[in-house]
Amino acid sequence: MGLDADLDLNQILRMRLARAETRRQFLRRSQTGLGAIALASFLGADAKADPAAGADASPTIPKRPAKAKNVIYLHMSGGPPQQDLFDYKPLLIKHNMELCPEELLKGQRFAFIKGRPKMLGTPYKFARRGESGQWMSELLPHTAGVIDEASVVRSMVTTEFNHAPAELFMFTGSPRNGGAAMGSWITYGLGTENQDLPGFVVMISGGTDPTGGKALWSTGFLPSVFQGVQCRTVGDPVLYVGDPKGMTRADRRRTLDALDRLNEIEAREHGDPETLTRISQYELAFRMQASVPDVMDVGREPDSIREEYGAEPGAASFANNCLLARRLVERGVRYVQLFDWGWDCHGTGAGDDIVHQLPRKCKDVDKPIAALVRDLKRRGLLDETIVVWGGEFGRTSMNEARGGSTFLGRDHHPHCFTLWVAGGGFRAGAAIGATDELGSSIVADPVPVHDLQATILNQLGLDPYTFRYPYQGLQQRLIGVEDGVRIRKDMLA
Repeated sequence: MGLDADLDLNQILRMRLARAETRRQFLRRSQTGLGAIALASFLGADAKADPAAGADASPTIPKRPAKAKNVIYLHMSGGPPQQDLFDYKPLLIKHNMELCPEELLKGQRFAFIKGRPKMLGTPYKFARRGESGQWMSELLPHTAGVIDEASVVRSMVTTEFNHAPAELFMFTGSPRNGGAAMGSWITYGLGTENQDLPGFVVMISGGTDPTGGKALWSTGFLPSVFQGVQCRTVGDPVLYVGDPKGMTRADRRRTLDALDRLNEIEAREHGDPETLTRISQYELAFRMQASVPDVMDVGREPDSIREEYGAEPGAASFANNCLLARRLVERGVRYVQLFDWGWDCHGTGAGDDIVHQLPRKCKDVDKPIAALVRDLKRRGLLDETIVVWGGEFGRTSMNEARGGSTFLGRDHHPHCFTLWVAGGGFRAGAAIGATDELGSSIVADPVPVHDLQATILNQLGLDPYTFRYPYQGLQQRLIGVEDGVRIRKDMLA
């Protein structure tokens, strides 16, 4: 049936409603209205089905007692070299620039190392830091001041040795595109505490997106209402959320009301839950126009707080993003993901080596990370906020020397790397796992990526084993569909 230009919107609605499905039919056909249920959960609303549906349609998501409510994940995109920051290896320093023992090369596959490389001891001084006595490099003096709040895991292990697959694995549980991001899983399971802000926010520093791209904050197969929203500290906080010139807020409201009515008709006709998602996204964008500029303005913070972080209003920096992360979780944002690019240190030049580039990157992040942990603790937020720091894999104990380069650098290494977690019921001052004397393989308590993901979900009150979503004939989980994943009790208080 065509639409006559002389008909007003209400007439169009009445004609289309006359042939639309009933709400009962819609809910039944869309498999108990999963999209609507997810939407209600995301908005923090009472997710009860309409009585016409005949049953309580709340999502069945297994819950556990929660120790934490929020996550701030600090990802150093590129893979920080653990031997230069957290994993002290005196024997490696002793054998610096000697040929690598053959036994370390047998059966190994490297991204760029060819032939028989030389060992590479760190050029940086290490010392025990804090009451917990964690070995740490001189490159992170500020982080050393808060390291007693963290569980330092020196035995992380991944299955991936290239950047994009390793980042996808870390954040979606799968090395291939199409998975749902950890932030999407968590907001799907827990919803949001602030209806005027997204439940999952992403911020980027270092000049470019992480190698894994925007797939790292994609909803994948989950309803798209749980997509991560990328915010910026320069220009409009969220791209395309502002009104065009000449449109008032009242005009926008009338436009959205009309779109909502049309989308509701579409949902009833076709039963596509993503139509309901579209409605929610329009409405969230409208509310964000008022809420986001306020929360994203670090100029509202006292001078003393900005100085503590090293933040400057209007700057595009990791320091600003750390301060904004605290402001966001303080206002009920469930999951904040900070990506800082530039940690790839192959040694092909001064822009990616451990002598010039690594100190620059450490200086960028060290002060704001320490400020974030202190600030959260001071405000009583650290107990309920999980803070994670790390990369997607580790670096080799050998010098890469690609193409005969004289700059010092390390190749990709999936077999061991260091990561730390603070707050949210994780054990403060713990040292988890160990590597061999040359820092090449794990000798105690390996922690696979899926174990870390399972432990984070557990602390948020989500059962990692039964928290799932049906897709392509499988019950998909963040931790994958295989058995053997463990909640790491040794990391918990």
